[in-house]
Amino acid sequence: MQQKKYFLFISLFFSLMANAQTKLYTEKYRPQFHFSPASNWCNDPNGLVYNKGVYHLFYQHNPFANIWGHMTWAHATTKDLIHWKHLPIAIPEENGVMIFSGTCVVDKNNTSGFGKNGKVPMVAVYTGHIENINQSQHIAYSLDDGITWTKYANNPVLDLHKKDFRDPKIFWHEQKKYWVLALMFPVEHIMQLYSSKNLKEWNHLSDFGPAGDTSGVWECPDLTQVPVEGMPGKKKWLLQTSQNATMQYFVGEFDGVKFTNENPADKIYRPDYGPDYYAAIAYNQLPATVLPTSIGWVNNWNYANDIPTTPWKSAMALPRTLSVKKENGEWILIQKPIAPVTSLRKKIFQTQSESVENKKVLAVKSKQFEMEVTLEPSASSVSGVKIAVGENNYFEIGYNTAQQLFYIDRSKSGNTSFNENFKKMHRFEKTIALKNKKLQLHIYFDNSIAEVFVNGGEAAFTAQIFPDEKDNGIELFSEGGKSTFSNLSLWQMKPVW
Repeated sequence: MQQKKYFLFISLFFSLMANAQTKLYTEKYRPQFHFSPASNWCNDPNGLVYNKGVYHLFYQHNPFANIWGHMTWAHATTKDLIHWKHLPIAIPEENGVMIFSGTCVVDKNNTSGFGKNGKVPMVAVYTGHIENINQSQHIAYSLDDGITWTKYANNPVLDLHKKDFRDPKIFWHEQKKYWVLALMFPVEHIMQLYSSKNLKEWNHLSDFGPAGDTSGVWECPDLTQVPVEGMPGKKKWLLQTSQNATMQYFVGEFDGVKFTNENPADKIYRPDYGPDYYAAIAYNQLPATVLPTSIGWVNNWNYANDIPTTPWKSAMALPRTLSVKKENGEWILIQKPIAPVTSLRKKIFQTQSESVENKKVLAVKSKQFEMEVTLEPSASSVSGVKIAVGENNYFEIGYNTAQQLFYIDRSKSGNTSFNENFKKMHRFEKTIALKNKKLQLHIYFDNSIAEVFVNGGEAAFTAQIFPDEKDNGIELFSEGGKSTFSNLSLWQMKPVW
C-alpha cells in the first residue's frame, strides 16, 4: 500500500510538472535545447535504450528536493533525441534501498523469463544502495515498454557484500551468446566483467585496471563498440570511466571475456576536458543505421548541490555520436553532436572572413545559439571567441599559438560566488596542434551550458556558467597579432520545451 501511494504521488507530481512545462522552462539559467528535469535534482543518465522507435532516458533523480538524495530512476522519452517527454517515476527508492546507476536492455528472446503473453520485457539492472553499508546489483522488468516496473523478487542478483561496488553496464554479446555486465570496484580502480544467460545469474569473467587516471574513485563503466573513421566495417571497443569529477577513456579489443587497452598505458585520454561532463554512457540496441550515441551529465560533484538554479538542478549534455580514429599510433575518440540538433537552427549571422586584431564585436546578441568558425591564429597570438559578454563579464574560448594550448576560462563569466570550488575551477586546457595552421571550432551555448568541440570532435570541453541577464554579446579576439576567422556561421536555436 505504501508503494502504491508513493507511485500515485510521484505520478501526479510529474503530470502537474508536464502540464506546466511552458511556464517551468522559462526560468533564469534554464537550458532551452538541453534536457533538464522539470523540477528537482538529477545526476547520472541511466538505462539508455532504444525500443520500438523510442529513445529512453532514465536518470538519477531526487523526487523530493533540489539537492542530491533519495536516489530514484526518473524517466523521459524522445523520438529524435532532441524533444523530450517526461514520464512518471520508473523505479523508486524503497525500504532504505536507493536506486543507483545502471543500464537497461530489451530482452527480445526472453532470456530472463520475465516476458508474458507475448510481451517482450525491458530489463533494468541497477545498484541497490544502502547508505554506508552495502552496494549490490538488482534487476527490475517492465512489460509495458518502460512505463511501469516490477522489482525482481529475488534481488539482489549479485552481492559481494561490499560498501562500494556499483554502476552496472549490460549488453548482449552476439558471438558468445550471453549478456555481459561491467561493474566498478571504485576504490580499487578496477572494472569487473561478468556473463549471464538469463540476467539473473552472473559469472565472473575478468578484471581491468588499475589504469590511466586513478586519482579518484572509478564509477560508471561504459563499454561499447564503435566504428573506426575512414575504415568502413572496422570497429573497436571503447571503454569510458568516470573519476569523481572527470572522465577518461580507453580503446582496444573485447573478445567477450577480457578487455585489452591498445593505447599507451602511461597516457590519460579524456572524452571531455571541461569541468562539467560526467557519467556518460552509450545507448543500447540502436538500429544498425544509427551511430553509437552517448549522453553525459552536465555538473561537477565539487559544487553540484550549490549551482544557482531553481526549481531544477543539473542537465544532460547534447547526445554525442562516437567513433575513433588512429593518429600517431594512438586511438583518438571522436565525438560529434547528433545530426538532429541542426533542425533547431535559425540562421542569424554569417561571414566569410574577418581579420581581427584586439577585438571585433559581432552584430548579433544571443544566449542560445550554435556557432561554427575556422580560426587561423597568428604565430604570436592568443585568440578566440568570447561569449556571454556583458559590461564586465564574458566566457573565453581561446588558443595560445606559441604554446599550442587550447583553453576555456570562466573566471569572469558572471555568478561564481555560490561555491568556492566553482570559483577556483575556472580554467581548463589541452595541448592541441593546428591543422594546416587552422583550428575548427563548433560551439553551443544554451543560457548556462557551453559545449565546445574542437577539430571535428577530436576534443570537447563542457562547462556551466551563470551569466547576468544582459550578458549576451559575442566577440572575436586576437591579442599579440592579427588572426583570421573564416566561414563563421551562427544560428539562434529554437527551444525544445
